[in-house]
Amino acid sequence: MNLRFFNFSDRVKFSESIVARISFFAEISIRERGAFHIVLAGGETPKSVYSRLREIRTSWPDWRFWFGDERCLPKGGTDRNDTMARRSLLDFLPVAESQIYSIPAELGPISASKEYSVFLKSASIFDVSLLGIGEDGHTASLFPGRELGDSPNSPDVLAVLDAPKPPAERVSLSSNRLKHSRCVMFLAAGGTKKEIVERLKMGEEMPASGIFGLENTEIYYSEI
Repeated sequence: MNLRFFNFSDRVKFSESIVARISFFAEISIRERGAFHIVLAGGETPKSVYSRLREIRTSWPDWRFWFGDERCLPKGGTDRNDTMARRSLLDFLPVAESQIYSIPAELGPISASKEYSVFLKSASIFDVSLLGIGEDGHTASLFPGRELGDSPNSPDVLAVLDAPKPPAERVSLSSNRLKHSRCVMFLAAGGTKKEIVERLKMGEEMPASGIFGLENTEIYYSEI
């Protein structure tokens, strides 16, 4: 695994560096394969990244947007990951709705996981997967002590019925499916994340450390 770590003293440089890296991968992917498949993360940390990402110059019609996980809440709910992504990024872009693959979590975890598995057949490999990391080492909706989907026969999408953080019902890409990414980028910010980021760097066993890219795995940490 090619692991790279980037540490920043402020959130602006943190976001700018991530956006530059995404833009770099997008250019290569579009030139070599005709499309750029990116997995978006939820949570607070990616918001500043998304607000800057929408300003880059790129061939937006060639982008395809996926989601690493989703909360089982009504469509358009303020706490959904796709709602945040739309309000901070997607609503500002010249992209068609067919380019955005939201997880239909309003259907419930079991039905939504089955439907999203069908969508994923159009993307055998993601180009970039953005992931957060919780203080307990969880990423997407893969929590310690729960099913991670890391065995050879694991499904691409997991129905999460008992997440330790509300809401308990969620849908998440499995560990195995997230590893089908050319580059995995972990994003973490704030003093409370410092310890878990150091543990991730050291390779301590946790849900996040079991996910790595086919070519690159990168950890971005902002102290504030």
